[in-house]
Amino acid sequence: MCAAAAVTSLPQCGTRRISARPWFSSIPIRCISSSNANPAVDVDIDVDSARTTGADSSSTSASGGRSSSSFFPKKNQTLELVCESLGFKGKGICKAADTGFVLMCDRALPGERFIGRVSRKKSPYAEVKKLKTIVPHDHMVEAPCQYASYCGGCKTQNLSYEAQIKYKEQQVHDFIVHVGKFDHRDSKFADVIKPIVPCQEQYHYRNKMEFSFGTDKWVPDVKEKNEQGFALGLHAPGLFDKVLDVDKCLLQSEGANKVLAIMQKNWRDPNLSLSPYNVHTHFGFLKRLMIRTGRNISNGFPELMVNFVTSSYKPELLEPLVEKITTIPEVVSVMNNANTSVGNTSVGEQEYTLYGKSAITEMLRGLSFQISANSFFQTNTKQADVLYEIIEECAGLRGDGSEIVLDLFCGTGTIGLTLARRAGHIYGYEVVPEAILDARRNAELNNIHNATFIQGDLNKINDSFGKEFPRPDIIISYPTRPGMHMKLIKYLLKVRAPRLVYVSCNPATCARDLDYLCHGVSEQGLSGCYHLKSITPVDMFPHTPHIECVCLLELA
Repeated sequence: MCAAAAVTSLPQCGTRRISARPWFSSIPIRCISSSNANPAVDVDIDVDSARTTGADSSSTSASGGRSSSSFFPKKNQTLELVCESLGFKGKGICKAADTGFVLMCDRALPGERFIGRVSRKKSPYAEVKKLKTIVPHDHMVEAPCQYASYCGGCKTQNLSYEAQIKYKEQQVHDFIVHVGKFDHRDSKFADVIKPIVPCQEQYHYRNKMEFSFGTDKWVPDVKEKNEQGFALGLHAPGLFDKVLDVDKCLLQSEGANKVLAIMQKNWRDPNLSLSPYNVHTHFGFLKRLMIRTGRNISNGFPELMVNFVTSSYKPELLEPLVEKITTIPEVVSVMNNANTSVGNTSVGEQEYTLYGKSAITEMLRGLSFQISANSFFQTNTKQADVLYEIIEECAGLRGDGSEIVLDLFCGTGTIGLTLARRAGHIYGYEVVPEAILDARRNAELNNIHNATFIQGDLNKINDSFGKEFPRPDIIISYPTRPGMHMKLIKYLLKVRAPRLVYVSCNPATCARDLDYLCHGVSEQGLSGCYHLKSITPVDMFPHTPHIECVCLLELA
């Protein structure tokens, strides 16, 4: 089926949101030349970004006067460049003058002219490290966080939020065209990609943060990049053994920042005999500090869970810290995950309750959910409510209780359970056993009896998959960043559910899978069977490069 045919019919889903974007006209976005080659879908994701984002080869970015069409920079070569747009993962896309050779630079923002040094080169592009800014970027604002220039989390805090979401929307458009192979010249295409849904709260939106304890404090702009001293904070970008010491994070709740401040004030006290875990020697006690924010479902007040991840179970060592942090009224749970392995993950072999209850609660789409220390739950609760509303609109349940919904990659069942009120039955699949247990508990908590949750690996399904439940009327698929395995693609093309809602946290793999579902996979002998009806980008994580998409497909 041709790409033009895939966008001929449009649903009502998402059309009531942002109908006009007058401020977009003030934000220059350089369009992609339609002559650019479509990227291969199986190559490195950064290569896809370089090819699908940025200006065409007539760009005026500087490159030191090189004009050869075979320009290929050498490692450590210094160049003067202009960032033209943002690529996937938030990297700035630059083009060499006269040749159009792609150079990607972390923390370079659109309109910024800078000096950069080539740090890594590949055949289709090169990576550059920014050395000095000559002209600031467009739409500059002052970043409120003192760590914004160093922490790897909020790369675009000093770019206006309006510009951030415009570039995110442009990325989705570019991937759909160049990886998904949908024809942007088709008259219906502009209506298929809906306006991006912005996040109303750009700070304090995260309900979960993890901080690491470290033996090496990382200091930005210092040659050795570390100094003597323990640290509690976030890992320095690209360094697993160095920690940037922070006393607060503007993305987490105010209550969580109170916990972090008390920890910073007390955990280094030599009288407590506490030591951070050393990832090289594997000695030390404190590994990670996780802080989760929920809401009491009876009164709506915030409640906090603090989880200490330690190398062994020694509650007596943590007792002084527990006494300190529980003076904060919102702290209703203090957990300890004992992880004796040499790794530095947050999940322990054993979990202990040091104070209060073992789970906190949260409300989403009118339902109550229990959140344990290691549960998966949408990190931005308020925006998840918006995301799930769009999913529900796209699902288009009739509400007569007759339809079967298959919820793939269901996690703790949040999406399926919000749809269960209008569905006949929900069947959820998830590979993580603990998530399935949480999903079943959440169904019981909300008195939902028409939901069945099954543990299974959707990357390893065989021809018998689907025989244990009726043919679905609606399929919801919310895969992880790598997207869907070809085995699952084959199943979806075989079962031909009338409506498929694909939710994605990675626009590159999303576009690839949409191509497979709509246009087929010739090398696999598969024909596409779906029309792409709509794509709604949703900004779940302001100041970061991440973007979610809700895609509606219907049988051709």
